[in-house]
Amino acid sequence: MVDVVFCRDSRNRLSLVFAKGHAGWADEGQDVVCAAVSAILQAARLGLEQHVRVPLAAQQKKGELLLEWPESRREDPAVQAIVATAELSIERIARQYPEHVRFQTRSGE
Repeated sequence: MVDVVFCRDSRNRLSLVFAKGHAGWADEGQDVVCAAVSAILQAARLGLEQHVRVPLAAQQKKGELLLEWPESRREDPAVQAIVATAELSIERIARQYPEHVRFQTRSGE
């Protein structure tokens, strides 16, 4: 199971995303569900870093990704569009593959 958590700060603004695990839909390297989640989150990271030039606090290792963007950029419409699109996309995948992807939101962090 891959767990993906989108967190909102005390002002209800998306502030970070954390993903961990393996979807288990197929063997590693063949798992299209895991690949879809990874591609969405990697695209969000690229969009934030390369397109919008947001300095991310990012940690990435095999099977784990943490992205957090500065409070000063959380109301930026481009940042909001990128992370909200990622959130909607992951939520949709979790609905389609509930035994392989767990989507969560947390508030006030």
